[in-house]
Amino acid sequence: MLYYLFTYLDQQFNFPGAGVFQYLSFRAGAAITLSLMIAAVYGRQIIDRLRKLQIGEEIRDLGLEGQMQKRGTPTMGGFIILASLVFPTLLFAKLTNVYIVLLLVSTVWTGLIGFIDDYIKVFKKNKEGLQGKFKVVGQVGLGLIVGLTLYFNEHVKIRVYKPGLISTSIGQVEYGAYQDIKSMSTTVPFLKNNDFNYTSLLPDFIPDEYTWILYVAIVIFIVTAVSNGANITDGIDGLAAGTSVIIGLTLGVFAYLSNNKPFSQYLSIMYIPNSGEMVIFCAAFVGACIGFLWYNSYPAQVFMGDTGSLMLGSIIAVLALATRKELLIPIVCGIFLVELVSVIMQVSYFRYTKRRYGEGRRIFLMSPLHHHFQKKGYHEAKIVTRFWIVAIILAVISLVTLKLR
Repeated sequence: MLYYLFTYLDQQFNFPGAGVFQYLSFRAGAAITLSLMIAAVYGRQIIDRLRKLQIGEEIRDLGLEGQMQKRGTPTMGGFIILASLVFPTLLFAKLTNVYIVLLLVSTVWTGLIGFIDDYIKVFKKNKEGLQGKFKVVGQVGLGLIVGLTLYFNEHVKIRVYKPGLISTSIGQVEYGAYQDIKSMSTTVPFLKNNDFNYTSLLPDFIPDEYTWILYVAIVIFIVTAVSNGANITDGIDGLAAGTSVIIGLTLGVFAYLSNNKPFSQYLSIMYIPNSGEMVIFCAAFVGACIGFLWYNSYPAQVFMGDTGSLMLGSIIAVLALATRKELLIPIVCGIFLVELVSVIMQVSYFRYTKRRYGEGRRIFLMSPLHHHFQKKGYHEAKIVTRFWIVAIILAVISLVTLKLR
């Protein structure tokens, strides 16, 4: 909103300093600053309100050290992240940008699903919360919205160099120019010619115009997997929020480079027009998560609940898809992936051994993986710190893929 206000003041009245809102760097800095302020100032008020309403976490006794001391800690703290993220984005981003609209829809959509889950747990005293099938329906619904928008929206394009075109400027003629095209190409890490088109996955007997069905199915899978991975990772103080900060910074770098002509040329990466606005969203996202960590770091004063964790995962998935970096998700979101896979492995192996041997056996002492290390006697603060270190290493590897081919 402020972007449009100051653009108007600059164009109509040449208002001093109004032109600074045209710079991504200024608006990103303002977004992260405001999101931090909202989380720090209003976070305490939200926590006090949650405590007054007796919205506390019901802890199941899993035999983990210090676990039962957390009983009654306010949950639904994802509202802190939601407020700290949405308001700066509304103020500083271009609200007509398709990527911003898609990210805001994803934020509110999964935030609502998580809220319903937390509400059932807290007020209905049902520890299971929202049934899994309803969560999946909500995630599939978001996947459909994201997939169909990215595939069919006319503003979702990539900019490619066409040597045969003639580009004219004052006193100069260039035999080559950039052209915006509709393409379902994505980026494959570690390969020199790293553009991959989803159409090539279709069998020869299926026409190319049906690529959208395949693409939407892949988007649904990615959105569901990443949001569930973030949800499972949110098991000890500060783990999900801190990991999301690292991932958000990495995707913010990708969004900035993808919208910058010189950098995209130098790095030979996909040039995505209008993707720079996602830098504003990423800045607000990082600021919101850091501000939430002020209260969520060990010992946590508030838990984000599914209101926050499902939201974080969906945002990260949409950012990766919009920047055409979804094939990097196993690396950049490696913590989420390992946590999710550890649960799948544990449950699958337990069921298999129970059918075969009559008793269930386990691969890990407990899943998700962070609970395995707790069972081994590691303090949760040490586990979180080491997971953050691994997340940083994975983020660096993801950034290195820009040149390592």
